[in-house]
Amino acid sequence: MKERKGGPTAYLQGAWGPGKSLQSIRTIAYWICTFIIAFEMTAGAIWGLLRIEYVRVVLTHLGYPIYLATILGAWKVPFAMVLFLPGLQRLKEWAYAGAVFNYTGAAASHFLAGYTGIGSIMTPGISGPAVFAVITIASWALRPPARRLSAPPPSPADRGNVRWMVPTLMVIALFVLSWVFLPKGGPPGP
Repeated sequence: MKERKGGPTAYLQGAWGPGKSLQSIRTIAYWICTFIIAFEMTAGAIWGLLRIEYVRVVLTHLGYPIYLATILGAWKVPFAMVLFLPGLQRLKEWAYAGAVFNYTGAAASHFLAGYTGIGSIMTPGISGPAVFAVITIASWALRPPARRLSAPPPSPADRGNVRWMVPTLMVIALFVLSWVFLPKGGPPGP
């Protein structure tokens, strides 16, 4: 916080001054979303690392090995820590991306395993992971400027469509090559 005459109380009172209410609401919404996601990731880490029955049953129903709970649990702890630490903007970007991958992957896994129903936060279905994915994106979008990764403005050469054409064509070429070299049959035996 900025040092102001009167200490933290004066700072908080100044944050709610005229013309600042929208920014204050945005900040409060950011911290609520961030706390929810950090709590969910921390709880998920503990559940996964302890391999509680709920996690074992869900992973088994989805067709995943139980040790996946340990791997995911170990990566969820640093996520929660990074969100609250000052600075580390690039690491925060990676943490948010990992959380979105985690939640959208969980929603897709539930859907593809036959849990096509909505479910709830505590029952199998796509709604729990989807809701957490939306809250993660909201936390990311509502970040204060000090918690954002600053990017230099793009140069005029980077603004055209050509910069998108070359990578797109390269990825298409890689898809074609992958299709051409697609292996026939299973892997060779030991």
